[in-house]
Amino acid sequence: MRAALLLLSLFLAVPASAGEEEPISRPHLDRAAGARGVTLNGQAFINRGLVGAGELPAGTVDFLGDTLGSFSSLQIAPGSWKRVGDHYEGILWTLPDRGRNDPAANLFFDYPARLVRLRIRFSPEKDQLALIPDGGLKLRDFRGRPFTGADPGTGTLTQRGITLPAPASGVGKGKVSLDAESLQFTRDGGFYVGDEYTANVYFFDKRGRLRGVIQPPAAITPRQNGQPFFGSLQAPDSGRRNNQGAEGMSLSPDGRTLFVALQSALIQDSATGNPSGRVNTRVMVYDVSRTPTPDQPAAHYVVQLPAYNDEGNGGAPNRTAAQSEIRALDSHRFLMLARDGAGHGAENGKPIVYKSILLVDVTDATNLAGTAFETGTASLLQNPAGTALRADIIPAKRAELVNMLNPVQLAQFGLSIEMLSEKWEAMDLVPVLERDSPADYFLLVGNDNDFIARNCRMSGEACDSRLDNDNRILVYRVSLPAPLR
Repeated sequence: MRAALLLLSLFLAVPASAGEEEPISRPHLDRAAGARGVTLNGQAFINRGLVGAGELPAGTVDFLGDTLGSFSSLQIAPGSWKRVGDHYEGILWTLPDRGRNDPAANLFFDYPARLVRLRIRFSPEKDQLALIPDGGLKLRDFRGRPFTGADPGTGTLTQRGITLPAPASGVGKGKVSLDAESLQFTRDGGFYVGDEYTANVYFFDKRGRLRGVIQPPAAITPRQNGQPFFGSLQAPDSGRRNNQGAEGMSLSPDGRTLFVALQSALIQDSATGNPSGRVNTRVMVYDVSRTPTPDQPAAHYVVQLPAYNDEGNGGAPNRTAAQSEIRALDSHRFLMLARDGAGHGAENGKPIVYKSILLVDVTDATNLAGTAFETGTASLLQNPAGTALRADIIPAKRAELVNMLNPVQLAQFGLSIEMLSEKWEAMDLVPVLERDSPADYFLLVGNDNDFIARNCRMSGEACDSRLDNDNRILVYRVSLPAPLR
């Protein structure tokens, strides 16, 4: 009886579905010291709380001599995670994005795209997470040349019949521009990288050489005046919003299904005159069991993101909590990290209001693959000024699993909500490796520190900031309905 009551208590605070949740008008806090449970489509999940934290100083230098900017995405190398006595060890690969930049000043560096390798040691009993830089891998295009982080503007070049972004002059001239935002390894050591500029997904071999490209459907491809428009400084006429590309990406545990999620709504799906009107984002699902770079999605869904008030003062929602990473649980469910634009390192002075990890299930959602919403630029919205979907489109179901704004749990690791940085953009799941808990996992969540450091070096030049924004990882323990397979 006592066990039954305990289980019941875990599931009392179940978040409402996307269509029923209360508007987030004040800081969305959780003060639970222990576990919280949630159900989605009849399946039970438990967040057992924050169990570890670790960081690398903001001034850490990577294997190419640049300031380490992480974590735009991260993944524990397949096969490297193991338990050794009272601790865990593994290899963690982190993906920096396009390097230190200041779009307002049109300042970009010729930052070569790369993966950075870290050795990781986690001691849960001692609450310690250690990260040790250990080399890396430079990424190269079809020609064997390095990428650049520089904004391409209207410039393009063609490789293997594919139009790619490339600055026509200035910094990075003639190189393919890459703003890397999402990372996923395949079982043979190859890997996918999701791009912000194009919403492409690039497929690399284990040496870091580009081998193929998944180009997004017509609805997602950014265009201006009918032409591809990959720059980040202006919004296109249709397609992915600038700086809102393939932010989240993940393979299903069996390696057969690739999910690709945009950071927020497409231009044509954004409510006009509504600052919180970017809630209806798109998720493409690819069958990669036969080829790593399929031509078309097998499925295509809508996920509705939370809206919040960025002043946290009780007013109406005026912003969208953009998704920043996903991790697949199976062929139809994934975790999604959604966050506000406030925190340490942000310049807007806004309070931190929302940073959560959501469960998403596309089982009952409308499949848009092959429809005019994918092959053209038809809008999903009932009314251009609102966010309500057309009556014939059902979004994916979602529920909150982890609320990162938990001052009680953060304090156990010497942290506070005010110490959290703005951009949390990386996640991975690794097994706890306990015989009695086969469906328990450590959920690693990393921030993107935007290369913000008092002592910053980029391509041999100084890029100093007024403060340090450390590279940080938080570790949660979660119980899933069944082991990942």
